[in-house]
Amino acid sequence: MTNTTVTTESTPVNTALIPLPVNVARALTAVGGLATAASAYLAWTWTSDFPGDLTYYGAPAGVQWLTFVAGLLTLLFSLSGYSVKGLRWLASQTTAPLLISSLGGLAVTWYSLGAIAVELGGLANLTTGGTIAGVAALIPVIGALGLPKADTAPDGGGLKARLAAYTAKLDRTTPRTQVPAWQQRAIITLAIAVGLSVFTYGIDSYTETFIGFLIVVGFGAWALHAAGILERFSALTATHRGFSTVLAFAAAAVFPFTQNNDHNANLGVNILIFGTVALGLNIVVGLTGLLDLGYVAFLGVGAYAAALVSGSEYSVFSGTTFPFWAAALTGAGASLVFGVLIGAPTLRLRGDYLAIVTLGFGEIFRIAVNNLDGVSGPKITNGPAGIPGIPDLTIFGFNLGNSHAFGGFTIGRFANYFFLMLVITAIVIVIFTRAADSRIGRAWVAIREDETAATAMGINGFRVKLVAFALGASLAGLAGTVSAHVTYNVVPNPYQFAGAAPPNSAFLLAAVVLGGMGTVSGPLLGAALLYLIPEKLQFLQNYELLAFGVALVILMRFRPEGVIANKRRQLEFHEAEEPATPAEPAAPATAGV
Repeated sequence: MTNTTVTTESTPVNTALIPLPVNVARALTAVGGLATAASAYLAWTWTSDFPGDLTYYGAPAGVQWLTFVAGLLTLLFSLSGYSVKGLRWLASQTTAPLLISSLGGLAVTWYSLGAIAVELGGLANLTTGGTIAGVAALIPVIGALGLPKADTAPDGGGLKARLAAYTAKLDRTTPRTQVPAWQQRAIITLAIAVGLSVFTYGIDSYTETFIGFLIVVGFGAWALHAAGILERFSALTATHRGFSTVLAFAAAAVFPFTQNNDHNANLGVNILIFGTVALGLNIVVGLTGLLDLGYVAFLGVGAYAAALVSGSEYSVFSGTTFPFWAAALTGAGASLVFGVLIGAPTLRLRGDYLAIVTLGFGEIFRIAVNNLDGVSGPKITNGPAGIPGIPDLTIFGFNLGNSHAFGGFTIGRFANYFFLMLVITAIVIVIFTRAADSRIGRAWVAIREDETAATAMGINGFRVKLVAFALGASLAGLAGTVSAHVTYNVVPNPYQFAGAAPPNSAFLLAAVVLGGMGTVSGPLLGAALLYLIPEKLQFLQNYELLAFGVALVILMRFRPEGVIANKRRQLEFHEAEEPATPAEPAAPATAGV
């Protein structure tokens, strides 16, 4: 008698929501993505009244470009499943990126068609091309829903198995080599160029087009994150940190040259101002863990200090005009002094008590500058009228208020201030990163994690928190000196917790939390989003706090560490999430013969 072992292989369960053959589903995603992109070249409306004029064949415009990009991204993700040479970097072990990108194409296309119907007064305004676009955008969604959750090749082999076999083949034939450094830098350069193009398109968009832009960017970023591409790019930029930083600033410096009017440069300089102030708040909130609800007051202190020595005829020191470097030091120094004066008696408090005190300081500042009008108090700030007539800065004989020709381009007033603010932002980033990586920075993080344990280890908690408070305040004051000259005047209304136009304390805190606490690029991204969205979508201005609240709730649910995550905080927020335990292989069936 002999024993024979018979192994029974389990049949893989089809986890697709729509039961379709894998070959058919994959073909639908590829054909649907191509058709969605191609539909952008058709005319969608009979009339040119819709923004962008969508009446031409072969010339995409406005929202049609968004549909084209979404369809192209879906096509690329679909082709990566076939291991097309050059697209393996898009490959993923799941079909989630493909499904997300196809849903993004469906969302932006159907939103655009709905906006056309609402704006022009009915579906009758859609041409056959618009109908084709709507149907084409649905095809890749059906195909993606017909694929199992784990990506499967047309020949039945899983993507993970294909990649493993491909890797094994490389190991047997050629030594594994890393991508050359010049190629890595080329990838970073290309990505930053794409980022500049995306930002330029977004800042030039309004209402209908901007909403579609947000849809495409949101779903596109989600799909790239699901495919692991954003994490790989983050690791790449970390390897070439200096090169990436210099290139990012170079791309920012190119931005004013891409604009035909100075209004967008004005948006850019305000984003940099608020982003810089948010970076200062990030030291207090993100690194040290102190909840400051009156931080915008330090921006106001710097702005008022610079306005008083600006040479404005409405200043009580109208005969005093400081050069920019002296005015910047005055604004930063005044905010630093106020930071120490406010922090010294209050930083012994913790948690909600500290938040209430800082909120009170913000209100005290606003009320005080309102009353320093010569009637209710000494005449220093002119009360509600503020200090108008602040002259433009002159640096090395270069008047920032005048337009200048440069290489065939005309650089306007706001573009001049944009370049100045870009230099200041670079200085603030250097200060932030050097401080965060220093001994005092590690003490801040220790205080944030557990102040009691940090104190027991010998850290002077009060002194460390006071340094953070003072440094953050001085950075806000530095940005305030530029803000005063950009706006020509300083008034009390903006410097409150909420309700006024940005910046306010709620705006700055939301920028830090949404962007990513403890990071450099997070607050800058948060400030850009929170400033641009109300600016482009005017109907949201009356519901600004509601929109902020909804965004915070969604973010806390799905990504509590922020859009750009600090690795340490990401581990803290997800420490309870255990990796899925792989299923044990089925026991072999043994039969005796």
